[in-house]
Parts: sequence; C-alpha cells; structure tokens
Amino acid sequence: MALKAAHVSGVPSLDHVPETPALSVSSAHLPSGVGKAGQKPTKFLVVGHRGKGMNALLSPDRRMKELKENSILSFNAAGRFPIDLVEFDVQVTKDDCPVIFHDDFIYTEEDGRISEKRMTDLTLKEFLSYGPQKDLSKAGKPLIRKTKDGRFLNWSVESDYPLCTLQEAFELVDSHIGFNIELKFDDYINYQDEELTQILQAVLKVVFKYAKDRPIIFSSFQPDAARVMGKLQSSYPVYFLTNGGTEIYPDVRRNSLEEAVKHCIENGLQGIVSEVKAVFRCPAISKVKEANLGLITYGVLNNVPEAVYMQHLMGINGVIVDLVQEITESLAEFNHKTEEENGEEEGKANEVVNRPNFSQREISFLLRLIPELVQ
Repeated sequence: MALKAAHVSGVPSLDHVPETPALSVSSAHLPSGVGKAGQKPTKFLVVGHRGKGMNALLSPDRRMKELKENSILSFNAAGRFPIDLVEFDVQVTKDDCPVIFHDDFIYTEEDGRISEKRMTDLTLKEFLSYGPQKDLSKAGKPLIRKTKDGRFLNWSVESDYPLCTLQEAFELVDSHIGFNIELKFDDYINYQDEELTQILQAVLKVVFKYAKDRPIIFSSFQPDAARVMGKLQSSYPVYFLTNGGTEIYPDVRRNSLEEAVKHCIENGLQGIVSEVKAVFRCPAISKVKEANLGLITYGVLNNVPEAVYMQHLMGINGVIVDLVQEITESLAEFNHKTEEENGEEEGKANEVVNRPNFSQREISFLLRLIPELVQ
C-alpha cells in the first residue's frame, strides 16, 4: 500500500482527550465494534478532538482555526465524516450545570483590561454571556484565549458559534455520533471525594436523562475523578487519561503508562487514553493488553497518517485526531486496499483480519519514521 507523505509542521499537539473500546459493562452504550468486558475491540476507533479539531490560534494551519472547538457546529461537522465519537471537555458551573469548555479560566476584555474568571466560579448565565449569542440581537463578551507562553489572543475562528451545555450537546448533535466525555478538573487543585462526587453526579444527571442509546465513554486526567465515576455508575466505561510521562506531576499515578495500568486495575477502570509519544517510547502496550484494558491515544502524531497506521498495526484501539477529514480519508484508502488483499486471500482463509497489511519495506520505513517524529 502506498503511504501518504507526512506533514507535521504547524500541527499543534492535543492537550486532552480520551476514550476507546475495551471492557464495558453495557455494550449497548458503546460504539459499534467495541466489546464487552474481557473482549477485545473489533474495530479501530477514530475520535474527533473537541469536535472537528481543537483551535490553535498560533498555528499557521487554517484548519486549526476553521470552526469553534467544543461547539455544536464542530461536533456535527465532524460527524459528517466516518468517525465513531467526538471528544469534548465538561466542567460544572457554580450552579451545578455541566457545560462544555476546555480551559480552566475564561478571559475577556473589560474597560481595556483583561478579565479572568475561573470557569467553575461562574453561573450558567454568566458562562453563556461569553462569545456569540443565540439571540443575534445581543452581543456577548468577546472571548480571549491565553496561550501557554502567557500571551492573550482574540479567539478568532472562521466559523464562530455560541458556547453550549452538555444537555444541548445531547439534544442538538446527531444521535449517531458517540460522545467521549472528558471530565475536566484543574491540575493544581486537590479535590476531595465528596466534592468530586457532587460534580460527577451533576454530569450523570444529564447523561442518564438525555443519552438514550448514544455511545458514551468517560475519561479524565484526574485519577480520583476517574475512580469515583467508576463507582458512581456501571453503565458506561471509564478511561484514565495520562501523559504517560511526557510531563511530570506531583501525583505519581499520572506519570507513566505503568502507573496508569496499575490505577485502572486497582479501581476497575476500562481503559487508558495516553499521549501517543508515550506509547511509541515505552514498550508498555503488552502490559495494557495483558490487563485487558482498552488503549486510545491522543497527540500531534495522530494527525500524521503513517503514525496512525503504525498504531493500528501495534494493536492500539483508537486515535483522537484534529484533522478529522484527512485521517478518515487516509483510513478509507487503507481499508479499501485491505479489502482487496483480503479478497485475494478469500480462498485461503475464512476469517478476515481487520489489521493493516504492510510490506516489509513499508514496515521498515515506519520504524525509521516514528522515532524521528517523536523527537
């Protein structure tokens, strides 16, 4: 099969995301191809990051500023391609309403000064007052985003859209699109179980009322949030998000794939969402599989078709991507080639293996390519 050229310059890394197939208590709530507990997934999942891709305001790539991330517009746009789920970030407002927003703080400009508010200190009404308004006769507070290097930028995209609640996502996003709900918490706050329980129960109240048959996976970087969510419900799988050691945190549970596996086993979680570089750097996939856990990845390399192919070959269960159109088109090309090869072998075997078939030359190329991309 012919491999596409990798274009990695200007593609931002993904901060979060999670989710995949694996062990689930109720297969009716999972994407097609995801097995029950103790079974391996039967298909490779593609997940749209914050919809059809995150907003990277400093990127020279216009695709990263095409649609407002974490919006109804972006979720439905992603769903027009053959994806399995969209990933988005959920926080709970001061008055207990789950809303969709990635950053811990929300910024605007008031009287010539930058105004900063913690997301969870806002009421629902205050949160919805930012950005474009559903009532076109009203003007919302202009959204400003703070970059990792401390700069403040106008949150300008080609197609803007109002902020939304979790309930609205269930009501307005096409029902065939599964949700990877990332439970978002501040990395620098120590949460007690009682507080986590109150927050997660607010999320579950909406999920149980509006989810119906929509596939859902929960995920979180906060180890105790993942643990508590697993105890509060058994209808949907819970995945533990990890940087896999690409960043170091005071909580050791967050600092390696090995610790992530240990945390999942001890707390009955169903899988891991890892930064893809950690997976390529650390030969821990066998430990994930031995523990019967699902494994999904996120990160800049997931916008490179060759890296996605390699993960499929390695037995990883899915990828979270920004470039939804490009990756799904690339996978479709691969699937067409695989079907042709399987057809040629039909007389030799009855079982069709849904796994990439690479030539030795292509495998050698990928093995040389991946370490260079990881640097």
